[in-house]
Amino acid sequence: MTADIDINGARLLGRLDQFAEIGATARGGVNRQALTELDREARSLLAGLAATRGFAVFQDPVANLFIRRSGRDDRAPPLLIGSHLDSQPAGGRFDGALGTLSAFEVLESLEDAGIETDRAIEVVAWTNEEGCRFAPGCMGSSAFSARAIPAEWPDFVATDGAVFGDELRETLEALPQAAMRDLGMPVHAYLEVHIEQGPSLEKDDIPIGIVTGIQGTRWLQVNVSGQTAHAGTTALSYRRDPLRAMISALDTLYSTVMPQDESARFTIGRIEVEPGAINAIPALARCTIDIRHPDPLAINRLNVTIEQCFRERAEAQRCEVLFKRSFDMPPATFPEKLLTVLERAAEGTGLATKRMVSGAFHDALFVNRIAPSAMIFVPCRDGLSHNEAEYTAPGHVVSGARLLLQSTIELAKG
Repeated sequence: MTADIDINGARLLGRLDQFAEIGATARGGVNRQALTELDREARSLLAGLAATRGFAVFQDPVANLFIRRSGRDDRAPPLLIGSHLDSQPAGGRFDGALGTLSAFEVLESLEDAGIETDRAIEVVAWTNEEGCRFAPGCMGSSAFSARAIPAEWPDFVATDGAVFGDELRETLEALPQAAMRDLGMPVHAYLEVHIEQGPSLEKDDIPIGIVTGIQGTRWLQVNVSGQTAHAGTTALSYRRDPLRAMISALDTLYSTVMPQDESARFTIGRIEVEPGAINAIPALARCTIDIRHPDPLAINRLNVTIEQCFRERAEAQRCEVLFKRSFDMPPATFPEKLLTVLERAAEGTGLATKRMVSGAFHDALFVNRIAPSAMIFVPCRDGLSHNEAEYTAPGHVVSGARLLLQSTIELAKG
């Protein structure tokens, strides 16, 4: 390893335990949703740890939190490393926090060893990656990349009735020791450690995943309208049943989309009917569709296939169908040069790796639009994430942070 420097694994594991206490649930998980009081407590704790080590602390107008360790040339764009601190309502202790605290451990390890880097290194904790309290997710990284907060965001209402603009203001005011900086800046590169959130690394007994890119995601809202009528008196030939049309379309799509393309993802997250009476044929059937693929052209083809299938089934039931695209995020491909740096560092630390595509989206997807970005995955038990049982073994935690340290040293060179 470079200059015989290594991370302090015990310190990192202790920090993970410490942060897991903020929003701890009875079943061992974490409920620390974005821009809540608990989120502010976690941000404050990280800022306090940074101040103790003499690092500079900043925040920007969307409450992204930055911890800076200066380099020889502070005019050069910094290397960013980090993730997020917010969680799902019944989330785990590793999703997000692992990447943020591993990045902070890198700064501390460099400080402990007295290593001066050519450029500054900044740890970042992005705001609202999860998107469960306020949608969409990855608000902090997307606003940072665009250098603007969308005009509609301040009026967004959370699942608990809170207003985004109010919660954002309180979050910023809760950390007065953090100097305010503009939204967005030149970045040399960005690295993020994260649990895989899937079972493949554990199944293959490989400690490190080198993420080559992130799947694109498109969300569709599908409304099939028919005619409500009496359940007991309306014969089959007179029915205009939107739910029957929807179920027929979904049956076809479930049996074809993913079985015919192992890279495709097709998920129905919500189904609703109106009027919702037990003894009435529905007038309206509504569902959400989540489609994902690493190829943007494949996403478009899937979209066409889905719409054609629904139209055919709706016509057969004398129903009408409308589609609304509610979210559209193109895939990201991480630069080969950065992947090579990660693989070379892994080889130097004796860590086996495999290349893989991320099925979930992360802040790295948005940062990659303005700066070279890459991700390091570590295994999680049974592939569980967004779950209180989420778990990553201590050895894998340390391996991910160790690889981040060595890659950071390489990328922080002038």
